[in-house]
Order: sequence, then structure tokens, then C-alpha cells
Amino acid sequence: MNDVEYLNHPLLKTDTVEKRLYQLALAGQAISKSTLVVLPTGLGKTVVALLVMVSRLPKGKVLLLSPTKPLVEQHVAFFKGTLNIPPENIALFTGNTPPHKRADMWENAQLVVSTPQVIENDLLGKKIDLEKVSCIIFDEAHRATGNYSYVYIAEKYHQQNKDTLILGITASPGSNQGKIQEVCTNLHIKSVEMRTDSDPDVSPYIFDKDIEWKYVPIPIEMKGLKQLMDKVLSDRLNKLRELGLITPYQRRLSKMEMLDMQAKLQSQLRSFPDQKIYQGISLLAEIFKVSHAIEISETQGASALSKYFERLENEARSKSGSKAAKRLMDDLSMRQAVHHLGGCDGNNPKLNIVKELVAKQVIENPQSRVIVFTNYRDTAELVASSLKEVPGIKPVRFVGQASRYKDTGLTQKQQVEIIQKFKDGEYNTLVATSVAEEGLDIPSTDLVVFFEPVPSEIRSIQRKGRTGRKHAGRVVVLMAKGSKDEAYHWSSNRKEKNMFRTMKNLELEAPVDEKPPVEGGNLQDAAGGQTKLIDFPAQETQESKTSAVVKVMVDKREIRSHVVHALEKLGTDVTLTTLEVGDYVVSDRVGIERKTAEDFLSTLLDGRDLFGQVSDLKRAYGRPLMIIEGEGIYTARQVHPNVIRGVLAAITIDFGVPIIFSRDEEDTAALISVIAKREQVDSKREINLHGKKTASTLKEQQEYLVSAISEIGPVVARNLLRHFGSVERIMAASREELMKVELVGPKTADRIREVVGGEYKG
Repeated sequence: MNDVEYLNHPLLKTDTVEKRLYQLALAGQAISKSTLVVLPTGLGKTVVALLVMVSRLPKGKVLLLSPTKPLVEQHVAFFKGTLNIPPENIALFTGNTPPHKRADMWENAQLVVSTPQVIENDLLGKKIDLEKVSCIIFDEAHRATGNYSYVYIAEKYHQQNKDTLILGITASPGSNQGKIQEVCTNLHIKSVEMRTDSDPDVSPYIFDKDIEWKYVPIPIEMKGLKQLMDKVLSDRLNKLRELGLITPYQRRLSKMEMLDMQAKLQSQLRSFPDQKIYQGISLLAEIFKVSHAIEISETQGASALSKYFERLENEARSKSGSKAAKRLMDDLSMRQAVHHLGGCDGNNPKLNIVKELVAKQVIENPQSRVIVFTNYRDTAELVASSLKEVPGIKPVRFVGQASRYKDTGLTQKQQVEIIQKFKDGEYNTLVATSVAEEGLDIPSTDLVVFFEPVPSEIRSIQRKGRTGRKHAGRVVVLMAKGSKDEAYHWSSNRKEKNMFRTMKNLELEAPVDEKPPVEGGNLQDAAGGQTKLIDFPAQETQESKTSAVVKVMVDKREIRSHVVHALEKLGTDVTLTTLEVGDYVVSDRVGIERKTAEDFLSTLLDGRDLFGQVSDLKRAYGRPLMIIEGEGIYTARQVHPNVIRGVLAAITIDFGVPIIFSRDEEDTAALISVIAKREQVDSKREINLHGKKTASTLKEQQEYLVSAISEIGPVVARNLLRHFGSVERIMAASREELMKVELVGPKTADRIREVVGGEYKG
């Protein structure tokens, strides 16, 4: 006999949605004002979203955003099974949905379920607007921080729509009050509603969840290995002390301390290049790697450490590998550690416990589903391989999409297939990294094993939420005694308690839709940081008083940067298009090439024709400009500072292209905006999509032809032309004749001959 009571509503299919009072109460609050709903995993956050949705659909289109394609597909399947509207009126948007089809789909849909990046791109490209959207639902709302797409979409919604309603849903917003407040401010949230397992209206739907932790001793041989690596770590810390970068009393550096020091040193390097700072940054890179190796040795075991050492060796041998890896793998103590590791038993005691736990679960209940969470993909591979040896256990590794040396990721399609096979029983044990923590419709499991604790309360809550959903479940946390495992366990425990305490005591700043004005003369923003250039209004002129809007043409490839959003925030009319030359065009004579410091250095290392790009920019625009954005141009990659200075000098002097350094994406946007105003408002210049190509003299055209060959800069091109007298004679010259020209060596001569004499294979 079925005692379940179902909801009745014209927009809900009959007998599809169970009536739960706490869900109705949460939805009732969320309908009245923009709300963040915090509800444990497995208690129906999507149902709350559905209830809000049916109340708003009569007023207009509803948009639901979810972080990944599998989540979006999962939501669409649920809504098609529960909503009493034509299935064709439910549109699914992902990166695989052709852009030219999305506009029509958007126009005709009642409900759009999408990844946020797709909506962000369509808003930037002015292909859609949010004027007729009655409600936006943000799944995994705790992501709405920094430059994540949710932030931009929420802001555009409030700009374009007079009757907004936002629902944010999450199982774990975090324990930091500032972070929760940031999420609420970014999403224009006015109310927070939370339920926990202990609330009286929720507890009837909660099953027992037995949580225990097991201490695992660190093998003796791993302790000996750690001593060798501690010696390396101690040596690097001593060198930092000698440089005066840490105090004599600092024996250890936490990961946070290392990151803070790295940021501080890179900032100092920009303003005051000093050999001591270079050494400090390099030593920090080694300390990061050794600290990581020590953590792996304690918490993951010999096999995982062996794989990490193998990657370090590969990095050290690689041409583009870091000097830190090379120095580490040449260090005597590290070599001894690698040798010592070869004699260690690769079997981690944690592996045996996992095998015992999973085997016992499967023997007692053959229909069981188990998830083993690991922090590292190498460990996931080891655990899955180890479990295959046990009769009755059918394990599968479940990891993210990224691939690296000897480690291939899973596509989203493969992830969805694995989850389905896990549901169907083809696999009964999922060995997963963090990719299985958030949102995915993984069936309720009987046992969740943490191979090691995680320091994040958000991740810990999401992992534990994978059991005890439809029946009693068990969580076992393994901890290597005396290692970082213990610190991580107690850290996440403390943060989890803080989260519930913070949520209960949270008072939203009023009004959350407005940011407090900056007092005159106060250069600190609301968060206590330094005021940025973007925060200062441009000096008001007569033209600006008439609300003149400047325009900027932006190459479509720049859509992933935050510069475009920052330009819009400054009131700039942004048009996305395909630019043949440059990234931004602000007038008929000004074209701008933007490169991050990392991209600039990559261009030097991977053979891309930087000088060709600069030459094209110079020829296309009368006032070309390059912006190099961000810190670390002298430290991010292993390029000698004099090489970088030489390239910067060549761009500026030989090509005549000025270079401006900007701090970050917002700083870049502010620069572009100011330049656009000077051109369009002050100088009354028109914007030209393709740039106004400067009239080239015969001499300039000849130099351009020769310098178009890679390995040849403008100086070498002029030397060749002076020596041979014409482009034709250069092309006809032999290798030996070419090498008689100043600055032309064997490599350059060979490249010229290859381009001129090589067979065309187009």
C-alpha cells in the first residue's frame, strides 16, 4: 500500500512530485523574494526549484543554470518527467548547442536549462536578453563568487528586467561569512532559508548515517623516506632565511603562507627587480613540490609517490620543464629518496582497509553501491586496480576531464555513461575524485569511504551526502596517524560547525542590491582592499555630461576573459566580432593586442610568431598598442629575464608598438575605456571594424615581406635588404651567402631556405 501523498498543480504531471511540507515552506519563502535555499544533499533542492518554477512560469520564461553539461542534462530529464508543459518548450543549452539555433530556441522556450557560460556568451554577443525572464534559478549557488559566470548573469538580469526573482540552491555555501555574503550580494539575494537533518520537518525523511574514522599507521619505510625529503625541505627553508625572506624561527610554511609569499614576491619583482627575489620565487617553487611529495608519502603511499616522482623526472627532462624540477631531481637527498622508494613495499595500508570495507559491504549486501573518494587521480587509479582483485567488487575510476602525462581524463559523455552503469549495477563501486562531489545524480550509496579527509567543509558535506538518502548509510574516513590527514579532518569538522552557526546568525547587509558608496578620500573599498582604477569615474567633460557612449570592437576569442564584462560595467558598448588583427579596436587608428603575462611567455616558448602578430598590428593601425596583463612576466615561466627584455625592446623600438602593463583584467578594461573615450569623444574619431591600414612605402613593404619569415625580425630584415639590395636576390641566395649577413646564423639561413625552397603542401 502506498501512503505517499503527491502534489496537485496544473503545471505538474499527476503523481510525480511527493508532497513534503519543508519543500513547500522553502518554496513559499523563495516565491516572495530572491532567496538562497540551503538544503542537505538528497533532500530535494531540485523539487524546491520546481515549485518556484511552476509559480513563475505563467509570468514568463524561467532560466535554470547548472555548472556542467551532465547536470544540465540531468535537470532536463527531471523537468520533462514532472512539468506538464510540451517537452519541446524545455530547451537544453550547452556548448554543443549550435549558436545559430540558440536564439530561436530561446524565443520559443518556456524553460531554458543551461550551463552558465553559454548564457553569458549569448548575453555578451547580444543574441538574447533577460527582459522576459520571470525567474532565474542558480544551481550550486555557492559558485557565485569572483568572475564566475553566475555573477555576470545576475547583474545583467537586474539591469534588463524590472520584475526579478532569483533562487539560489546549494547544500553547502561555506563557513566563511564573507564568502556567504559575497554570494548573496552577487546574486541580489534578500533572504536565506536553511534546513538541516535535525529540523523537525526534515528529520522524517532522513535515514541514519553512521560516521566513523579509522587511524592508519604510516609504514616505517615511508618515515625513512620522509626524513630524506625533510632534509631537502630544510635546506630550501634555510636558504630563504639567508635571503631574509622568512624569520629565523619559521620551521615550516603552510600552503597558505607559501601562496601569500609567492604573490608578495611577484608583486615586488614588478616594482623592483632583484636577484634575491628571483631566488626566493625559485626556492618557493621547489618547496611547493617537496611539500607535496611529503604529503603524498604520508597520506597516499609509495605507489602514488612513485607516480609523482615519475612526473617530476619527466618535467625535469623536458625542454620546457621548470628549473625547480631540474634542481630538485638533481639534489642528492632527492635522488636518495627516489632510490629508497624503489625498495619500499608499494602497498599502502589504507588500500587493505578499503578492500576489507568494500568487500564486507558487498558480501553482506550484493546489491550495495559504494563510493570511495580520493583527493588524487593517481590514488583513484591505484584503488580501482586494487579493488578489481577482490571477487564481487566491480570498481570503476571516475575522474574529471583534464588529461596530463600518463593520465587521461574522462569526457562528460563518458562520465554520464559510467554513472548510468553504476545505477544499473554493471559497476558497484565508484572510485572518484572531487568530480563526484557536486550535484551529479549518483544513486544513494550504502557506504562512502574517504581515502583521506578534505579540509573543505563544502566538499566534506557533499561527499557525506552521497549516503543515507533513501536508506541507512555509513561513512568511513581514513586518516594516516600523525600526518596532514588529521589536520584536514579536524579543519573540515570545525568549518562545518561554523557553517551552520554562521547561517543561523547571518544577517544580510541591507540593501544587498546596492554597494556602499566610497567616502571621499577613502581609497579602501568595501572589502578592505586597495581601490582599483575601474572604481574611479573618469573626469567629467562636457561630452560625458551628454551621456556619450563609447564603443569597443572585441574579438570573439576574448569572450573568456573578464575584460569584456569589466568594459560593460564601465558603460562601454561592446560588440563581439571576428578581428583579423588585434583583440580590441577603439577607433579607425587604434588597435590593441592584449596578452596575459603567461600567454606572452608561452608565445616565446612554443614557436608562435609574436613578431608577425606585432608586424600585422603595426601595419593595420596607425596607433597600435600592446597591453601585457598580470604579474609574473619574469617568473611564470623559465625564460631568462634578458630574453624578455630583448623582446620587449624589439616590439617597442624596432616595430614602434608601445607596451602598457596592466595589473589585471579590470585594469585592462579601464585602460581600453579611457583610450576609447579619448579617441571617440575627445578626438571625434570613428570606430572602424577592420582598422585603417596605414599607407606603406615600398621600403616598408619590402621589409614586411622579409620579416614575415619566422626567425627574422625587422633588424635582420633590413640587414638582408641592405646586403642583397632586393627581396628577389634574398630569395635566390644560398645558405652560405645568407650567413655572410650580420646577425644571420645557420638557423636563420636554414629557415629562409626552407620557406623559399620547400615544396608547398597545401
